[in-house]
Amino acid sequence: MIIDAHTHVWPDRIADRALSGNPVPGLSARGDGTVGGLELSMRGSDVDVSCCLGIANEARHVDRVNEFVAGLASPTRLGFGTVHVDLTVDENMASLERHGITAVKLHPLFQRFALDDRRLWDILDAFGEDIAVITHVGAGGDAFTDSLSSPSMIADIAKQFPRLRLIACHFGGYRILDHAEEMLAGADIVLETSWPPALSTLRPERVRALIRKHGASRIVFGSDWPMADPAAEIATIRSLGLTDEETELVLGGTMARMLRLPGRQPAPSG
Repeated sequence: MIIDAHTHVWPDRIADRALSGNPVPGLSARGDGTVGGLELSMRGSDVDVSCCLGIANEARHVDRVNEFVAGLASPTRLGFGTVHVDLTVDENMASLERHGITAVKLHPLFQRFALDDRRLWDILDAFGEDIAVITHVGAGGDAFTDSLSSPSMIADIAKQFPRLRLIACHFGGYRILDHAEEMLAGADIVLETSWPPALSTLRPERVRALIRKHGASRIVFGSDWPMADPAAEIATIRSLGLTDEETELVLGGTMARMLRLPGRQPAPSG
């Protein structure tokens, strides 16, 4: 089973505006950001389950985004909701609970709050081990927004909240992989593989070594659709020269465990 831990969709009426309104320098969309577009991509890439990550750039949009994300739930789609530091902990938790959301996406580039913001830490503390978190880490914006997330911030969160089910996108440091490897490789943190426009822009021997140093049981596959092509990303992972067991963990087994998906977690080895 293949689980894509990192996709984005919006309501059809605003998908084009959302994509054009959140540009990342040097990147262009490979898909249209609609649910139908995602489903078409999934059929072409053999992805079984896509995690659809919602983001509220402003606090006033949190509940609306969570309502939309909750409505995406299906056997092939898992909705990740959103929180914002300009709401209280109780307001954020009430929205997640109201819509039955058990996983959240953080995106400092667009939400414009830092991963070390103590208001965010209060929210993470409330999550405990009940709400999984996946977050952008690294560059992709201007100097200010790039400063809002870093591998060292991820390391600090993992240390402060050891029960938190935490996933760091882009191997823990988009466009700052040297720093991410120094800070996070081998640490007890789950890393995600997306590297738009394509994972193949990284040297395969470096990616393979990073996965083996960190451990495939702490790596999850993510494409970042519509900013990358899931079929091409899966093909790149399959071409890395990992063992069948390592590949299975990366492409779905580790994420099934992280999300506690019934009947989809790999059996213990040994």
